[in-house]
Amino acid sequence: MDKDLSVLFVVNVDWFFLSHRLPLALDAMKRGYTVYVLTADTGKKKKIESYGIKFLEIPFQRSGKNLLHEIKCVRLLTKYYKEIKPDIIHHVTLKAALLGSFAAKITKSQNVINAISGLGYNFTDGRNGFFQQCIRWMMNLAFKSKSFYFILQNPDDVRLMENMNFVPTEHYKLIKGSGVNLKEFPFTEIYEKQKLHILFPARILYDKGVMELINAASKLRHKWEGKIIFILAGDCDEENKAVVHKTDLEKHLIPGYMEWIGFRRDMIFQYQQSDIIVLPSYREGLPKSLIEACAIGRPIITTNVPGCRECVIDGYNGILVPVKTVEPLASAIDELCQSRLKREEMGKNSRKLAEKEFSIESVVRKTFSLYDEILAKIKK
Repeated sequence: MDKDLSVLFVVNVDWFFLSHRLPLALDAMKRGYTVYVLTADTGKKKKIESYGIKFLEIPFQRSGKNLLHEIKCVRLLTKYYKEIKPDIIHHVTLKAALLGSFAAKITKSQNVINAISGLGYNFTDGRNGFFQQCIRWMMNLAFKSKSFYFILQNPDDVRLMENMNFVPTEHYKLIKGSGVNLKEFPFTEIYEKQKLHILFPARILYDKGVMELINAASKLRHKWEGKIIFILAGDCDEENKAVVHKTDLEKHLIPGYMEWIGFRRDMIFQYQQSDIIVLPSYREGLPKSLIEACAIGRPIITTNVPGCRECVIDGYNGILVPVKTVEPLASAIDELCQSRLKREEMGKNSRKLAEKEFSIESVVRKTFSLYDEILAKIKK
């Protein structure tokens, strides 16, 4: 491989790059690429630069409702694309893909990958409000190209995007998630403790199904209080319109039964301490928390929706329940709480699934195969 190749990652925010794309960037450097990351700086710049990655700042805003600010970002992206002339432009998340694709069209870039981790519940649940119509209109303007490529994380998103006819069908690639390091997340036996630990590993958002879980726990309280504990491990993301505010969440907390531990940096430990993982989300790309839980070897209860159902084979390594329901969720939790044998068997199967489907090596290999495909076409 030529030693002067470069890849530019464009990501909404610096911490997301670290949590979801750092292994890919490090592998690119091993392969001889110069790696740039263009992202909003929330304090992770020095950490990213410590890996030898070139950090460029862009003031992305999560809300995206200030048109003048978005135009400013497109102009800045255009400037960087012209200056750096990267061999691969790798947009990560829908917003970065939208704005980055506009800039790529302005600069006539033919080497663009749009990696969209999830199209979002508010966009895909059939709503057709003004905001949704604007997003679809912008997607059509930005994404329509014979040369762009898309990486999508589940088959439903692939089909949805194929139906929009933005790019040739063969330019849509299915790569399941960001991958998990199977050595960093080792299989860990479930061990006996005073209470069963039921872990919810996600931000405290309505569309993550946290209220369905709280209501299911309430139904089970008379039977299981003192024997199980629900642990909510995630922050209240106040910038997200689906946030359950801290003051509202605290009304539902019950010491020793329903507890909130906030954002955690020790998630490996939290998975290892858990007996059951529960994520009743409304929709996902492919949740990193669930593939990590699979790697550790835990049974999973999640919803039968895009992204989540890719992580669970119903009855094999967990239980799938209908979205936005409480009774089936409570029943599934009750079922797994009653059977240690079932929990252990499903946990072992989760690890097998992680080894087969979700290893970081598989994700990296498939991504670089796409890089090679794009570079080969450009050279023709």
